[in-house]
Amino acid sequence: MVSLFGTWMQMTAQGFLAYELTHSPAYLGLVGFFSGAPVWLFTLYGGVVADRIHRRTLLLITQSVMMILAFLLAALTFLHIVQPWHILVLAFLLGVANAFDAPARQAFVWDLVDREHLTNAVAMNNIMFTLSMVVGPAMAGIAYALFGAGWCFLLNGISFIAIIAGLMIMRFDKKPPARVGKSVMKELKEGFQYVKAHPEIKAIFMLMSAIILFSMSFITLFPAWAVTVLHGNATTNGILQSVRGIGALLMSGWIASHALIRNRGRIITRASFFICLVLVVFSLTSLPWLSFLLVALFGAAHILVTNLTSVILQTSVADHLRGRVLSIWSFIFFGLMPLGSLWVGFAAEHFSEVVAVLFSAIATFICVSLLWKFSPTLRKIE
Repeated sequence: MVSLFGTWMQMTAQGFLAYELTHSPAYLGLVGFFSGAPVWLFTLYGGVVADRIHRRTLLLITQSVMMILAFLLAALTFLHIVQPWHILVLAFLLGVANAFDAPARQAFVWDLVDREHLTNAVAMNNIMFTLSMVVGPAMAGIAYALFGAGWCFLLNGISFIAIIAGLMIMRFDKKPPARVGKSVMKELKEGFQYVKAHPEIKAIFMLMSAIILFSMSFITLFPAWAVTVLHGNATTNGILQSVRGIGALLMSGWIASHALIRNRGRIITRASFFICLVLVVFSLTSLPWLSFLLVALFGAAHILVTNLTSVILQTSVADHLRGRVLSIWSFIFFGLMPLGSLWVGFAAEHFSEVVAVLFSAIATFICVSLLWKFSPTLRKIE
């Protein structure tokens, strides 16, 4: 949790620093694009690696790299030599580390928790993640306003010590994954064939693709939205990020206390339609209090979709393919984010932030409606 506090501080401060340096919504899209582009190149391979070596070892490597990158960005900022291209390069390198970290981290849950406790464990993990989403951006907004962006990056670097220490003191009863002699391409093909052969998993991946590519993209515009629409500053940007976490945190707590949730497919699709409605209303208001409330509702609906889909995947995927299938999940989750950031940033630049968010809602609605009509497998998932 300490490490996640730092991560959210850096993400929040990095976006606002980029906007301060460029005053360009399109550049915010570029930052998101550069941070997510490595997912296309390395995440699927990262899933193979996660199935071949001990996942803790891989996580220790990726977390250490992320710590070094955070300290480097802090140094550039404290020395007053940071340039927009520095942010892009470091965002790209951080994306490379994330491409290997994400599939290993998700598959690592299986190494830590027995199957009968998996649903609660995933929900509790989301509570931790969303609590950091509440506290981290708020801390970033205050620290940025009082002391500057450099302290946000420095605190993030220090926070990685917590997760690295936690990984090092863990002890396992389960054996690490055995190395295999198959080629990387053959192993990747096995993962894709598994997804293709299971309609419910394929439907989940299609739904999340639409959610990530369109509805999640509006978060990229928070720094610009805080200034141009809500007439605020870095603190307003931090509040926008935090209230999204508050909504997600409350929803995660509800899920954790209801492990045996029925009709998960219907809940997932209805929550997706609700996200569309929230985005439409958000695009039409400039009242700060209403905007904060709508972002909180978005956070709640989004974590409901993400949590339930994650549980379905964790409980249905074969053990020996877990890393590879979850790498495809990570590819969708993190790989489409940069595309979403890119298009929404340029849409806001050439039209307006309001038009960009409204289009996000419409596009999401069309995709979810098509899945509801032509993929009945999704809403039949129990």
